[in-house]
Amino acid sequence: MDVVFNQIFAGVSFASILLIIALGLAIIYGTMGVINLAHGEFVMLGAYATWALQTYAGLGVVTALPLVFLAVAAAGWVIEKVIVQRLYTRPLDTILATWGIGIILQQAVRLGVGAESRFVRGPEWLSGNIEIGSLVMSNYRLFVIFFSLVVLAGTWMLMTRTEFGMKLRAVIQNRGISECYGIEAKKVYSVTFAYGAGLAGIAGALITPLFSTIPTMGTGLVVDAFLVVIVGGLGSLMGTAAAALLIGEVTALFSIVINDTLGRIAVLAGIILLIRYRPRGLFPADTRR
Repeated sequence: MDVVFNQIFAGVSFASILLIIALGLAIIYGTMGVINLAHGEFVMLGAYATWALQTYAGLGVVTALPLVFLAVAAAGWVIEKVIVQRLYTRPLDTILATWGIGIILQQAVRLGVGAESRFVRGPEWLSGNIEIGSLVMSNYRLFVIFFSLVVLAGTWMLMTRTEFGMKLRAVIQNRGISECYGIEAKKVYSVTFAYGAGLAGIAGALITPLFSTIPTMGTGLVVDAFLVVIVGGLGSLMGTAAAALLIGEVTALFSIVINDTLGRIAVLAGIILLIRYRPRGLFPADTRR
């Protein structure tokens, strides 16, 4: 049972990272219909921005979070303005364009910083563990879990309790009519894309003490994040949270019942079956386009 409890905690920790990455994807796809294949590279940019801020400015991971969010959000805003905004009516071209942007960002970091792994120190005040019986919980991972819940609550508040959220929901329901009422749909889309990119940057910053910081680090993570969005239901924040927890826990538990590789295959097979019978996911948003 000791192993099971520790794996359950590991699953929650993995789910919290997936949640922050997938929230950005869910917002961008659920509201704009853009399949952003460069999302993993936004995670990577956040990780490298954190490394740069720690190396050259002496900022810690937690202190750097606001700056990383703004920097990656700004990069996302520019990409949306220059490229993505011109392709909203061409979904296939959007996929190809964001895929190309991801490759360019990877190569740019590889040429500018190098391909070797970069090390980022975790916060000293979050070092150590909390032990309850045989259950050992890292303080830093507990902080990441707490922070992911704060990000989820903040995003929900932004979407449901602010003027921007009201405009965004109006554009999702009917862009033409919302524009007749004076809502600038292009501006709403730009801010939404930047916010999703910023969330990915925060996720990249938070995982730097846990993962190797390399140019390809976002590729594997974004695949899991896409699975979370599909299982949770497109455009559903609560569905995304539930799916992140489900996939994180199932992956962690399968890894001790069988092994990591077979567990991964079992999770993918389960998701394929789920899509077969619930193609809109577990908790699809009830929106009209």
